Formats: sequence, structure tokens, C-alpha cells
Amino acid sequence: MKLIKKIRLWWAKRNSQSYVSYLRSKGVKIGANTFIRDPKGFGIDLQRAHLITIGSNVRFNYNNRLIAHDAAAKVFQVKYHDYLPSNGHITIGNNVWFARDVRVLKNVTIGDNCIIGLGSVVTHDIPANSVAVGVPARVVCTLDEYYEKRQKEALQESFEFARGIVERYHRRPVPADFRESFVWFVSGKDLDKYPELPFKHQLGPAYEHYKAHHVAKFASFDEFLKAAGIEVK
Repeated sequence: MKLIKKIRLWWAKRNSQSYVSYLRSKGVKIGANTFIRDPKGFGIDLQRAHLITIGSNVRFNYNNRLIAHDAAAKVFQVKYHDYLPSNGHITIGNNVWFARDVRVLKNVTIGDNCIIGLGSVVTHDIPANSVAVGVPARVVCTLDEYYEKRQKEALQESFEFARGIVERYHRRPVPADFRESFVWFVSGKDLDKYPELPFKHQLGPAYEHYKAHHVAKFASFDEFLKAAGIEVK
């Protein structure tokens, strides 16, 4: 029976969709469109599956862990000759993104629309619309503040990315290089002009709005390159 269970678990971890279905069958409550990037490296406390609730549009990254109980009582057994069980709920709201190597411990609620930063250990509740990072994780800004910050930084980062291609590979950048930075030179009405770019995959639920409303900062790819300081012949 143990071998059969191991085989079933191995098969369930073949992709995100199959593993989410498996977790639901074990009692974990999971909403729609939740994605587990690395099922084989994902740790979840199935001994307390009924205490774990995960919302919709949650994205787990590499080496994430959800830990709903601990065995610290082993120390009590020796010193106090007593045993005190330890377990608690984990509740994750909708539209939450986890960076790599995040741990979420028991008795924690993470609200909707949150970003949990690299290597964080979440030991206390995180309110909705927050960005949290650290050990233990603490709120460093609101989601709105982080969005405004990224609006200011993202263009310069894209310029640096473009210049790096020239400097490192000694070639002119091409649109296909910009799988994540196309927003600066591709308006919604021009998506068909760049079949090499994965718009639907990258934009996800924002795709239709982008297609209908987005106006790029630069009128063409060449104009974007010129703004980055790259000579266009």
C-alpha cells in the first residue's frame, strides 16, 4: 500500500493541475486558477489538510512550504514529561504571489492581493493589499505603493536589459528578446505584428484589457531601442 501511495503521489505531481486536484482530494480547499510552479518541490502539511484554505489566482513558486503543525512538544516530553499538540489553520486569500523559498506557518492568514518576498517566513497575519518580506515576514509597503514604484523603475530596467544584449552578445536586440518587456513598444492594436511574443501567456487575465486599451510609450521597437541609447541603422 505504501508503494501504491508513493506512485499515486509521484503521478499527481507531474504538473500543477494534477497536483491541485490531488490536494483537493485530500481535503485542502483551493480556489480556481491557482498554480504550483514546482509540484515536486512544494511542501504542504497534508496531516492537517482540512486546516488549509487557498484562494483563487494564487501562484506558488519554487520551494514553498505550508506548515500547519509542529513537533516542538518533543522538548516538553523530556523536560516536563508532558505533551502539548500544536496545529493551526493556514488561510491564503485570492491573488497572492509567493517568491521562492517562502514558508508559511500555522495560525496565519494572508489577505487578498499580496506579494510575499523571497525567503520569507510568514509567522503572523498579513493584511490584504500588502507586500511582505523577511524573517519573520513584515509588511514593507502597500500593493499600491509597490505598483507605483515598479511603474517608475520598470522602464529603466528594460533599457538596461536591452543594452546588456548589445554589450554581452555583441548583437542588436530583436523583439523576441523582450518576452516580458514588450509593453513599451507594443500597443494593444499591434499585437498581430509580433507573433513571436507570448502575449496571452504573459498577460494572463490582463490580456483582453491590454488588447483593448494599452497604448505603448514608444511607437515602434526601433524608437524603444533609440531611447535605450542603442544605435538603430
